[in-house]
Amino acid sequence: MAEHVPAQVSTGPRSRAASAASALRTCGAGLRWFAGTPGPGLLVVAVALAACTSSSAPPQPQTARVERTTVYTAVSSSGALSASSEQNLGFLKGGRLTAVNVKVGDRVTAGQVLANLDDGPARRTLEQQQAQLDAQRAVLDRLVNSTTVTGAENSVEQAQAILDATEDQVDATVDADESALDRAQRQLGFDEDARDDANDQLDADEKACETTPGSGTATTGTFTFPFTPVSPLAAASAPGTTGTTGTTGGTDTGAGAAHKRTSSSTDSTAGTPAPTGTGTATSPGTFSATTTPIGGACSAVSSDQSAVTAADRQVEASRTARDAARQKRDVDAAAGQVSIENARQGVVNAQNNLDSAATDRPSTIAQQQALVAAQDAVVRQAQQDVDETVLRAPVDGTVAALNGAVGEYVAASSGTSALAPGSSAAIPGTGASAAAEGSEVARPGGTQFLVLDGVETFQVVVPFAEADASRISSGQNVDVTFDAVPDLTRRGTVLRVGPAASASSGVISYYVTVLLNETDPRLRNGQTALAAIRTEELRDVLAVPNSAVRRSGGQTTVMVVGPGGVRRTVPFQAGEVGDTMTQVVSGLSEGDQVVVTDQR
Repeated sequence: MAEHVPAQVSTGPRSRAASAASALRTCGAGLRWFAGTPGPGLLVVAVALAACTSSSAPPQPQTARVERTTVYTAVSSSGALSASSEQNLGFLKGGRLTAVNVKVGDRVTAGQVLANLDDGPARRTLEQQQAQLDAQRAVLDRLVNSTTVTGAENSVEQAQAILDATEDQVDATVDADESALDRAQRQLGFDEDARDDANDQLDADEKACETTPGSGTATTGTFTFPFTPVSPLAAASAPGTTGTTGTTGGTDTGAGAAHKRTSSSTDSTAGTPAPTGTGTATSPGTFSATTTPIGGACSAVSSDQSAVTAADRQVEASRTARDAARQKRDVDAAAGQVSIENARQGVVNAQNNLDSAATDRPSTIAQQQALVAAQDAVVRQAQQDVDETVLRAPVDGTVAALNGAVGEYVAASSGTSALAPGSSAAIPGTGASAAAEGSEVARPGGTQFLVLDGVETFQVVVPFAEADASRISSGQNVDVTFDAVPDLTRRGTVLRVGPAASASSGVISYYVTVLLNETDPRLRNGQTALAAIRTEELRDVLAVPNSAVRRSGGQTTVMVVGPGGVRRTVPFQAGEVGDTMTQVVSGLSEGDQVVVTDQR
């Protein structure tokens, strides 16, 4: 249950002075003043006569004035005073302390270096990670500045040039082969015509010989062919550069005598042996005939036969040469097509390499950029580890606890605190130091290396029973007193009410954080404090002390002291009833003196 502040007599400055003067006049004795309940506009004075031996007059009653003040209802509970902010400080990672620059109780400012750890291992790790980052960045630069795509483009251009040159070469070869084949075909035609002419001449001479036997002429004929080297087969068919000359002679022995045909052949070069070798006629041959009367047509038959034989051989040689030219054309065309396809394959390969390089380049660069970013994050973490070897004060404050000396090894900070509602300070008695209270001596700060308190302002963290907590809300006024400083009262304001209950020894309580509006140099963190929270409050209303009010039969009255000390009972309409004062709605006037009951 909440402690209700006892009702006190509320008087103004003038009523206190009047009461004191009256007491002095009446008894001539000292006065005893009782402490009043704190509050704006509310001064409570109880005047008691210590002795009245000099007069036999009855003692004067205690009175209080009806005045404008604050009527309130309060709930009270005891808690602990704590700094408005409290931070548990430590190192991100453990290590050996190389410097501790503060002591317990020192005032520090934000950014001040409090302690240092050996940063050697952290710096070596940072250097390793930085080297890996530099390597990854070098790979990225190489990829960005790579000439792979440009080289692939050049390869495509060169492969295309090779293809074009190959096609031109094949076309030229095929054209030459077609031309050679055409010449061979024409040569064959000419040779066939010459053979036909030789056959015609033979037929003519044979017919002439049959019709005019015993007479004739000697006919010498010469076939001339331009010589072009050919295969050995053609050479066998055409042993010389010229045709043969046949000389036909006949002798008539008389009528009815038997007719004989003889033939001989000589080279047109007057008996010079025909040159040998491999060749073919490159233009139609010419036939020159010289007729010498030696006895008629019969003498020419033999030379005609030789000419026909030579012409047959020349036709076969030309046909062979034509077939060879056709075969060469076909072979060259096939070989040329293979060369073209190989060149085209080179273009395809080069284009594929270009496409692959152009497609892979953005992805490869993006992948490497991601690796650089990841390694950069590792470097930043390593740098943070180096920075965390220096412990700095995050805010101004006072060192409340310090656990560690130079040369000792400290562990990584991992403790947490149960914070008071609406505050950054821990609930008193719930931190790591409370957990250590089972030991013989509680360790200040528990497992934390350093605890920093902000002592510019204080707060009171108070548990309230659930019935009282339901009446408390943020912003309500609070009167705070302290066991260690009995004569000190400070005003405060409710900062926050905890939304969740806390069970302690089977009692359900809700923590309430009260922020003091003013401080005092005598206040210390952890002192016991009594907080009276004004849950209902009426400001600047006419009120009378509760100790002066009488209620009977539904009527509310007070005893008013008039001039000359005359007392009379006066009814009045009461309003809100507070812990110490009752609101006066009507029936009394400001300044009326009413009799109060001593409630010491």
